Amino acid sequence: MVFWVPIIAWIAALVCAGLAVARAPSPRGVRLAADRLLRYINLFPVGLIGLWAALGHIAFPEESARAIGWAASPFQFEVGVANLGIGLAGIIAAIWSNWGFRAATAVMTTGFLGGAAIGHLVQIAETGNLAAGNAGPILYTDALTPLSLLVLLALTFRSAPARG
Repeated sequence: MVFWVPIIAWIAALVCAGLAVARAPSPRGVRLAADRLLRYINLFPVGLIGLWAALGHIAFPEESARAIGWAASPFQFEVGVANLGIGLAGIIAAIWSNWGFRAATAVMTTGFLGGAAIGHLVQIAETGNLAAGNAGPILYTDALTPLSLLVLLALTFRSAPARG
């Protein structure tokens, strides 16, 4: 499950964004595509994956730790509630298309997932930890998700309402 869930979340985001763009009235441009992709990345890879990770770390800490190649730790509760906050913010950012809220969600997600990606790489280099929850698709999505959010935010910046 740790292997497939991040992949499924990204496929769902790409398919839903593609369908949303295809169903949108003409003219369709880069900003529309970026906005829809931003919406569905916030919904699936940020929102639902965040809630899924929260559930795993809070309710099933031993199984989550084992999937990552770690021993269970009381800090998993803290990781779980951080995932909960990110997941909830992602779902709100998917529903509420406020650029500032989406930017704040991206900053929070980038700090957490970007740091996690670095942690995964350190674990691989220092301990050879190739567990699915450390070196599998989660490693790639922990890097891809924040980068995608930041690029899409840049592409949608000019379409954001002016601030005073």
